[in-house]
Amino acid sequence: MAASGKVAAFRLPPLPTVKEIIKLFNLRAQKQLSQNFLLDLRLTDKIARQAGKLKDSHVCEVGPGPGGITRSILNADVAQLLLVEKDTRFIPGLQMLSEAAPGKVHIVHGDILTYKMERAFPKHLQKKWEDDPPNVHIIGNLPFSVSTPLIIRWLENVSNRDGPFVYGRTQMTLTFQKEVAERLTATTGSKQRSRLSIMAQYLCTVQNRFTIPGRAFVPKPEVDVSVVHFTPLVQPKIQQPFKLVEKVVKSVFQFRRKYCWRGVEILFPEAERLEKSEQMLMLADVDPTLRPAQLSILHFKNLCNAYRKMCDEDASLFSYNYREELKQKKRTRKKGHLEQSEREDQL
Repeated sequence: MAASGKVAAFRLPPLPTVKEIIKLFNLRAQKQLSQNFLLDLRLTDKIARQAGKLKDSHVCEVGPGPGGITRSILNADVAQLLLVEKDTRFIPGLQMLSEAAPGKVHIVHGDILTYKMERAFPKHLQKKWEDDPPNVHIIGNLPFSVSTPLIIRWLENVSNRDGPFVYGRTQMTLTFQKEVAERLTATTGSKQRSRLSIMAQYLCTVQNRFTIPGRAFVPKPEVDVSVVHFTPLVQPKIQQPFKLVEKVVKSVFQFRRKYCWRGVEILFPEAERLEKSEQMLMLADVDPTLRPAQLSILHFKNLCNAYRKMCDEDASLFSYNYREELKQKKRTRKKGHLEQSEREDQL
Protein backbone atom coordinates (compact mmCIF):
# COMPACT_ATOMS: atom_id res chain seq x y z
CA MET A 1 0.00 0.00 0.00
CA ALA A 2 1.33 3.45 -0.89
CA ALA A 3 2.31 5.58 2.06
CA SER A 4 -0.08 8.42 2.84
CA GLY A 5 1.23 11.97 2.38
CA LYS A 6 -0.28 13.03 5.67
CA VAL A 7 1.96 13.47 8.70
CA ALA A 8 0.53 11.79 11.79
CA ALA A 9 -0.61 14.16 14.52
CA PHE A 10 1.62 14.21 17.59
CA ARG A 11 0.42 12.22 20.61
CA LEU A 12 2.27 11.76 23.87
CA PRO A 13 3.55 8.21 24.46
CA PRO A 14 2.16 6.23 27.43
CA LEU A 15 3.11 8.01 30.66
CA PRO A 16 2.28 7.77 34.35
CA THR A 17 -1.03 9.50 35.08
CA VAL A 18 -1.03 12.93 36.73
CA LYS A 19 -2.18 11.22 39.92
CA GLU A 20 0.79 8.83 39.70
CA ILE A 21 3.18 11.75 39.06
CA ILE A 22 1.87 13.43 42.22
CA LYS A 23 2.47 10.23 44.19
CA LEU A 24 5.82 9.49 42.55
CA PHE A 25 7.32 12.88 43.43
CA ASN A 26 5.40 13.20 46.72
CA LEU A 27 3.72 16.43 45.58
CA ARG A 28 1.25 18.23 47.80
CA ALA A 29 -0.66 21.38 46.98
CA GLN A 30 0.47 24.22 49.21
CA LYS A 31 -2.42 26.22 50.63
CA GLN A 32 -0.31 29.37 51.10
CA LEU A 33 0.37 29.34 47.33
CA SER A 34 -3.33 28.76 46.48
CA GLN A 35 -2.41 25.57 44.61
CA ASN A 36 -5.15 23.22 43.38
CA PHE A 37 -4.48 20.33 41.00
CA LEU A 38 -6.80 19.42 38.13
CA LEU A 39 -6.48 15.68 37.47
CA ASP A 40 -9.38 15.01 35.08
CA LEU A 41 -7.86 15.04 31.57
CA ARG A 42 -11.30 15.53 30.01
CA LEU A 43 -11.43 18.90 31.77
CA THR A 44 -7.84 19.81 30.91
CA ASP A 45 -8.59 18.94 27.26
CA LYS A 46 -11.64 21.22 27.42
CA ILE A 47 -9.51 24.09 28.77
CA ALA A 48 -7.00 23.63 25.93
CA ARG A 49 -9.83 23.62 23.36
CA GLN A 50 -11.05 27.02 24.63
CA ALA A 51 -7.79 28.54 23.41
CA GLY A 52 -8.78 27.76 19.81
CA LYS A 53 -6.66 26.01 17.19
CA LEU A 54 -3.37 25.13 18.90
CA LYS A 55 -1.82 22.94 16.19
CA ASP A 56 1.62 24.34 15.24
CA SER A 57 1.17 27.25 17.67
CA HIS A 58 3.53 28.59 20.32
CA VAL A 59 2.11 28.41 23.84
CA CYS A 60 3.19 29.70 27.24
CA GLU A 61 1.60 27.77 30.09
CA VAL A 62 1.64 29.60 33.41
CA GLY A 63 2.08 27.49 36.54
CA PRO A 64 1.76 24.02 34.99
CA GLY A 65 2.15 22.27 38.35
CA PRO A 66 1.99 18.47 37.90
CA GLY A 67 1.30 18.89 34.18
CA GLY A 68 -2.39 18.06 33.59
CA ILE A 69 -3.11 20.95 31.20
CA THR A 70 0.43 20.54 29.82
CA ARG A 71 -0.48 17.08 28.47
CA SER A 72 -3.61 18.43 26.81
CA ILE A 73 -1.66 21.26 25.15
CA LEU A 74 1.01 18.86 23.87
CA ASN A 75 -1.65 16.49 22.53
CA ALA A 76 -3.03 19.44 20.53
CA ASP A 77 0.22 19.21 18.51
CA VAL A 78 1.75 22.59 19.33
CA ALA A 79 5.04 23.68 17.78
CA GLN A 80 6.52 24.93 21.05
CA LEU A 81 5.43 24.89 24.68
CA LEU A 82 7.05 27.18 27.24
CA LEU A 83 6.37 26.19 30.85
CA VAL A 84 6.93 28.86 33.52
CA GLU A 85 6.86 27.24 36.96
CA LYS A 86 7.87 28.91 40.22
CA ASP A 87 7.70 25.80 42.45
CA THR A 88 10.82 23.61 42.09
CA ARG A 89 8.94 20.52 43.31
CA PHE A 90 7.13 20.27 39.95
CA ILE A 91 10.20 20.49 37.71
CA PRO A 92 11.11 16.74 37.67
CA GLY A 93 7.58 15.75 36.58
CA LEU A 94 7.59 18.42 33.89
CA GLN A 95 11.01 17.21 32.67
CA MET A 96 9.43 13.77 32.19
CA LEU A 97 6.86 15.38 29.88
CA SER A 98 9.61 17.29 28.09
CA GLU A 99 11.48 14.06 27.39
CA ALA A 100 8.28 12.51 26.01
CA ALA A 101 7.91 15.40 23.53
CA PRO A 102 11.47 15.96 22.21
CA GLY A 103 12.20 19.50 21.03
CA LYS A 104 8.77 20.85 21.93
CA VAL A 105 9.05 21.84 25.60
CA HIS A 106 11.14 24.51 27.28
CA ILE A 107 10.93 24.71 31.09
CA VAL A 108 11.66 27.94 32.94
CA HIS A 109 11.96 27.88 36.71
CA GLY A 110 10.81 31.38 37.58
CA ASP A 111 8.04 33.79 38.52
CA ILE A 112 5.62 34.74 35.73
CA LEU A 113 5.25 38.19 37.34
CA THR A 114 8.88 38.97 36.50
CA TYR A 115 9.48 36.71 33.47
CA LYS A 116 10.24 38.61 30.23
CA MET A 117 7.85 36.92 27.82
CA GLU A 118 8.70 39.31 24.99
CA ARG A 119 11.87 37.25 24.52
CA ALA A 120 10.16 33.87 24.77
CA PHE A 121 9.24 33.16 21.16
CA PRO A 122 10.80 33.71 17.69
CA LYS A 123 10.47 37.22 16.25
CA HIS A 124 8.99 35.91 13.00
CA LEU A 125 5.76 35.18 14.90
CA GLN A 126 5.11 38.91 15.35
CA LYS A 127 2.05 40.35 13.60
CA LYS A 128 0.75 43.87 13.16
CA TRP A 129 -1.74 44.85 15.86
CA GLU A 130 -4.57 45.30 13.36
CA ASP A 131 -3.99 41.82 11.88
CA ASP A 132 -5.52 38.59 13.18
CA PRO A 133 -4.07 37.38 16.52
CA PRO A 134 -0.61 35.75 16.22
CA ASN A 135 0.00 32.03 16.58
CA VAL A 136 0.93 32.63 20.23
CA HIS A 137 -1.20 31.74 23.25
CA ILE A 138 -1.06 32.08 27.03
CA ILE A 139 -2.84 29.34 28.97
CA GLY A 140 -2.89 28.77 32.71
CA ASN A 141 -4.66 27.40 35.74
CA LEU A 142 -3.68 30.39 37.85
CA PRO A 143 -3.24 30.23 41.63
CA PHE A 144 -5.97 32.39 43.18
CA SER A 145 -3.39 34.51 45.00
CA VAL A 146 -1.77 35.83 41.79
CA SER A 147 -4.64 35.77 39.29
CA THR A 148 -5.86 39.36 39.80
CA PRO A 149 -2.46 41.14 39.97
CA LEU A 150 -1.31 39.05 36.99
CA ILE A 151 -4.27 39.91 34.75
CA ILE A 152 -3.92 43.61 35.66
CA ARG A 153 -0.23 43.37 34.71
CA TRP A 154 -1.09 41.74 31.37
CA LEU A 155 -3.87 44.24 30.67
CA GLU A 156 -1.30 47.01 31.10
CA ASN A 157 0.92 45.10 28.66
CA VAL A 158 -2.02 44.99 26.21
CA SER A 159 -2.41 48.77 26.55
CA ASN A 160 1.32 49.33 25.95
CA ARG A 161 1.60 46.50 23.37
CA ASP A 162 4.62 45.11 25.17
CA GLY A 163 5.44 41.95 27.16
CA PRO A 164 3.52 38.98 25.65
CA PHE A 165 1.84 41.41 23.25
CA VAL A 166 4.92 42.37 21.26
CA TYR A 167 3.80 39.48 19.02
CA GLY A 168 0.45 41.16 18.38
CA ARG A 169 -2.95 40.52 19.94
CA THR A 170 -1.89 37.40 21.86
CA GLN A 171 -4.90 35.47 23.18
CA MET A 172 -5.14 34.30 26.80
CA THR A 173 -7.12 31.40 28.27
CA LEU A 174 -6.96 31.52 32.06
CA THR A 175 -8.72 30.19 35.14
CA PHE A 176 -10.09 32.40 37.91
CA GLN A 177 -12.30 32.00 40.94
CA LYS A 178 -15.86 32.00 39.63
CA GLU A 179 -16.59 35.31 41.37
CA VAL A 180 -13.54 36.98 39.77
CA ALA A 181 -14.55 35.62 36.34
CA GLU A 182 -18.03 37.09 36.83
CA ARG A 183 -16.48 40.47 37.63
CA LEU A 184 -14.26 40.32 34.54
CA THR A 185 -17.26 39.73 32.27
CA ALA A 186 -19.96 41.69 34.16
CA THR A 187 -22.25 43.92 32.10
CA THR A 188 -23.36 47.49 32.92
CA GLY A 189 -25.76 47.56 35.85
CA SER A 190 -25.05 44.02 37.05
CA LYS A 191 -24.26 43.18 40.66
CA GLN A 192 -20.73 41.98 39.80
CA ARG A 193 -19.77 45.12 37.82
CA SER A 194 -16.43 46.31 39.20
CA ARG A 195 -13.06 47.87 38.47
CA LEU A 196 -11.97 44.59 36.86
CA SER A 197 -14.95 44.68 34.47
CA ILE A 198 -13.94 48.07 33.07
CA MET A 199 -10.18 47.44 32.96
CA ALA A 200 -10.61 44.14 31.10
CA GLN A 201 -13.43 45.10 28.76
CA TYR A 202 -12.05 48.41 27.53
CA LEU A 203 -9.00 46.54 26.22
CA CYS A 204 -10.24 43.03 25.36
CA THR A 205 -13.13 40.89 24.27
CA VAL A 206 -13.65 38.86 27.46
CA GLN A 207 -15.63 35.61 27.47
CA ASN A 208 -16.50 33.39 30.43
CA ARG A 209 -16.30 30.03 28.62
CA PHE A 210 -17.30 27.47 31.28
CA THR A 211 -17.21 26.74 35.00
CA ILE A 212 -15.43 23.84 36.70
CA PRO A 213 -16.90 22.70 40.03
CA GLY A 214 -14.50 22.94 42.95
CA ARG A 215 -14.83 19.20 43.58
CA ALA A 216 -12.88 18.55 40.35
CA PHE A 217 -9.71 19.91 41.98
CA VAL A 218 -7.34 18.38 44.52
CA PRO A 219 -7.50 19.66 47.18
CA LYS A 220 -11.04 20.92 46.69
CA PRO A 221 -11.18 24.74 46.92
CA GLU A 222 -14.09 26.42 48.66
CA VAL A 223 -15.16 28.02 45.37
CA ASP A 224 -15.85 26.96 41.79
CA VAL A 225 -13.44 27.94 39.01
CA SER A 226 -14.21 29.54 35.64
CA VAL A 227 -12.23 29.53 32.40
CA VAL A 228 -12.00 32.99 30.81
CA HIS A 229 -10.78 33.80 27.29
CA PHE A 230 -9.27 37.19 26.38
CA THR A 231 -8.68 38.59 22.90
CA PRO A 232 -7.15 42.10 22.81
CA LEU A 233 -9.18 44.63 20.81
CA VAL A 234 -7.69 46.29 17.72
CA GLN A 235 -8.73 49.66 19.17
CA PRO A 236 -9.16 50.08 22.95
CA LYS A 237 -12.52 51.55 23.92
CA ILE A 238 -10.77 54.24 25.98
CA GLN A 239 -7.88 56.00 24.22
CA GLN A 240 -5.93 57.13 27.27
CA PRO A 241 -2.82 55.82 29.10
CA PHE A 242 -3.46 52.73 31.22
CA LYS A 243 -2.39 54.39 34.49
CA LEU A 244 -4.82 57.27 33.94
CA VAL A 245 -7.72 54.90 33.18
CA GLU A 246 -6.80 52.75 36.18
CA LYS A 247 -6.75 55.78 38.51
CA VAL A 248 -10.15 57.07 37.36
CA VAL A 249 -11.82 53.64 37.46
CA LYS A 250 -10.31 52.75 40.84
CA SER A 251 -11.43 56.08 42.35
CA VAL A 252 -14.99 55.76 41.05
CA PHE A 253 -15.35 52.21 42.43
CA GLN A 254 -13.83 53.23 45.77
CA PHE A 255 -17.38 53.97 46.91
CA ARG A 256 -19.32 51.42 44.86
CA ARG A 257 -22.54 51.72 46.92
CA LYS A 258 -22.64 55.52 46.70
CA TYR A 259 -23.32 57.90 43.81
CA CYS A 260 -20.43 58.13 41.34
CA TRP A 261 -19.69 61.79 42.20
CA ARG A 262 -18.30 60.56 45.54
CA GLY A 263 -15.55 58.58 43.79
CA VAL A 264 -14.85 61.35 41.27
CA GLU A 265 -14.30 63.77 44.16
CA ILE A 266 -11.26 61.94 45.49
CA LEU A 267 -9.35 62.55 42.25
CA PHE A 268 -8.88 66.13 43.51
CA PRO A 269 -7.26 67.82 46.54
CA GLU A 270 -9.67 68.79 49.30
CA ALA A 271 -9.32 72.54 48.74
CA GLU A 272 -10.76 72.33 45.21
CA ARG A 273 -12.64 69.03 45.41
CA LEU A 274 -16.19 70.27 44.99
CA GLU A 275 -15.46 72.66 42.13
CA LYS A 276 -13.19 70.28 40.18
CA SER A 277 -15.41 67.20 40.53
CA GLU A 278 -18.43 69.18 39.29
CA GLN A 279 -16.34 70.44 36.36
CA MET A 280 -15.19 66.92 35.45
CA LEU A 281 -18.69 65.41 35.57
CA MET A 282 -20.01 68.30 33.46
CA LEU A 283 -17.23 67.89 30.89
CA ALA A 284 -17.91 64.14 30.73
CA ASP A 285 -21.69 64.65 30.59
CA VAL A 286 -22.15 62.01 33.31
CA ASP A 287 -25.11 62.05 35.73
CA PRO A 288 -23.53 62.43 39.22
CA THR A 289 -26.34 60.36 40.79
CA LEU A 290 -25.51 57.19 38.83
CA ARG A 291 -23.85 54.50 40.91
CA PRO A 292 -20.48 53.08 39.73
CA ALA A 293 -21.99 49.78 38.50
CA GLN A 294 -24.44 51.75 36.32
CA LEU A 295 -21.66 53.44 34.37
CA SER A 296 -20.95 52.07 30.88
CA ILE A 297 -17.56 51.93 29.17
CA LEU A 298 -18.65 55.06 27.26
CA HIS A 299 -19.26 56.86 30.56
CA PHE A 300 -15.75 55.90 31.71
CA LYS A 301 -14.30 56.95 28.36
CA ASN A 302 -15.84 60.41 28.81
CA LEU A 303 -14.67 60.61 32.44
CA CYS A 304 -11.11 59.66 31.46
CA ASN A 305 -11.07 62.16 28.60
CA ALA A 306 -12.32 64.90 30.93
CA TYR A 307 -9.75 64.02 33.60
CA ARG A 308 -6.96 63.99 31.00
CA LYS A 309 -7.99 67.48 29.83
CA MET A 310 -7.88 68.73 33.42
CA CYS A 311 -4.49 67.07 34.02
CA ASP A 312 -3.13 68.76 30.88
CA GLU A 313 -4.24 72.11 32.32
CA ASP A 314 -2.78 71.37 35.78
CA ALA A 315 0.43 69.31 35.63
CA SER A 316 0.36 68.53 39.37
CA LEU A 317 -3.12 66.99 39.31
CA PHE A 318 -2.26 63.47 38.16
CA SER A 319 0.27 62.98 40.97
CA TYR A 320 -2.33 63.84 43.64
CA ASN A 321 -3.07 60.88 45.91
CA TYR A 322 -6.19 60.91 48.10
CA ARG A 323 -4.85 58.32 50.55
CA GLU A 324 -1.61 60.24 51.03
CA GLU A 325 -3.61 63.37 51.84
CA LEU A 326 -5.59 61.41 54.45
CA LYS A 327 -2.37 60.07 55.99
CA GLN A 328 -0.87 63.56 56.07
CA LYS A 329 -3.97 64.96 57.83
CA LYS A 330 -3.81 62.11 60.35
CA ARG A 331 -0.12 62.83 61.05
CA THR A 332 -0.86 66.55 61.44
CA ARG A 333 -3.70 65.86 63.90
CA LYS A 334 -1.51 63.47 65.88
CA LYS A 335 1.30 66.02 66.04
CA GLY A 336 -1.19 68.68 67.18
CA HIS A 337 -2.48 66.42 69.99
CA LEU A 338 1.07 65.72 71.16
CA GLU A 339 1.97 69.41 71.22
CA GLN A 340 -1.19 70.22 73.16
CA SER A 341 -0.40 67.45 75.70
CA GLU A 342 3.13 68.84 76.15
CA ARG A 343 1.77 72.36 76.79
CA GLU A 344 -0.71 71.01 79.36
CA ASP A 345 2.09 69.10 81.11
CA GLN A 346 4.08 72.32 81.42
CA LEU A 347 1.22 74.15 83.19
